[in-house]
Amino acid sequence: MFDVLIIGGGSVGTSLAAAIRSACLNVGLVESQPAKPAPSSLAWDSRIFAISSGSAAFLQQCDAWQHLDLARVQAVEQMCVWGDEGAALDFSAYQMGVPELAFILENRALQEAIWQQAIGQASTAQSNLTLFQPARCEHLRWTEEAAHLTLQDGRILQAKLIVGADGADSWVRQQAGIVVNPTSYQQHGVVANFMAEKSHRGTAFQWFQPDGILALLPLPQNNVSMVWSVSLQKSAHLLQLSEQALCAEIASASQHKLGALQLLNKPSAFPLRRLYVPQTVKPRLALIGDAAHNIHPLSGQGINLGFGDAQQLAQVLLQRGAEQDCGNIHLLRRYERARKEDVTAMIIATDMLKKLFNNDHPLLRMARNSGLAFTNRMMPLKKMLARHAMN
Repeated sequence: MFDVLIIGGGSVGTSLAAAIRSACLNVGLVESQPAKPAPSSLAWDSRIFAISSGSAAFLQQCDAWQHLDLARVQAVEQMCVWGDEGAALDFSAYQMGVPELAFILENRALQEAIWQQAIGQASTAQSNLTLFQPARCEHLRWTEEAAHLTLQDGRILQAKLIVGADGADSWVRQQAGIVVNPTSYQQHGVVANFMAEKSHRGTAFQWFQPDGILALLPLPQNNVSMVWSVSLQKSAHLLQLSEQALCAEIASASQHKLGALQLLNKPSAFPLRRLYVPQTVKPRLALIGDAAHNIHPLSGQGINLGFGDAQQLAQVLLQRGAEQDCGNIHLLRRYERARKEDVTAMIIATDMLKKLFNNDHPLLRMARNSGLAFTNRMMPLKKMLARHAMN
């Protein structure tokens, strides 16, 4: 019988395993994908995360941050945001009185660091973690005493608590009968990495435009990672461009702030949607990460919300008291209540910003650009927004 059985071995699910590794808990982790060898290529991963200072501190507590190759981590020292009529908003770490605003790093590097810390000692006699990989789930049911997970190979695992960390289309959430209604933004996020002619100076750039939201995030060695949220038609257009034409279009859309661009990897696209899950816990069940919420990438906060979930659930489990059942619904509701305000606020804020800027109404255009300019003049307001994002 496991105390905690985590389904999903991505960064968020694995970080939870790492966060509770020192507790007197019997933990299982089920991952459907086979183990992959460490990448030998030095090419930059097209999936890039902006990690907040709060998430970095959590990963440090998990002993994962210390195992990152810092030569492939870029600190964000400044952020510049432009509206579609010239209004601008800028933040700097110096203004905020902090060493950096965030860190930009690759998904595979982050995953490897967390995985090695959580899983690296799983084969030792002292470990409280059992790994099932690759293992596909077949059936999941709950009784008053335990959750019962049947794997496709016939093995049956029992746990006091099931944690669904299995992504936006969560199988665990479906098995639990939690009905959600995702809202498609009818947009794709187009991603690619470039080498820039001009130095980015540790600056994250973002342009709110009538036809989409373009972000260029700094990477080491004067490289940048692009995330451009655009219509489905624009996405198809960008993906079919030649390398030279794509670089020219991105340079033009970014107002040539970084000069000429050289493509480092093939661009790709993913659909954007909003997902609010009204119920993230049930008896013997908790949802974390993308299984619990999806937001528009304009804020760069999706992964940070997931790490916030893992950190909060780990805290609740570690402070539960030696005799309290990990799957007790009253215990799990502490986690749900603690996360509800932050998650709901971020979903609403990103949704409103997306709708505000992807709108051609002249009054809204004036309001959004005036709002950017006003915020840029109000240092207390800028500090409040920046500090919320850094948590």
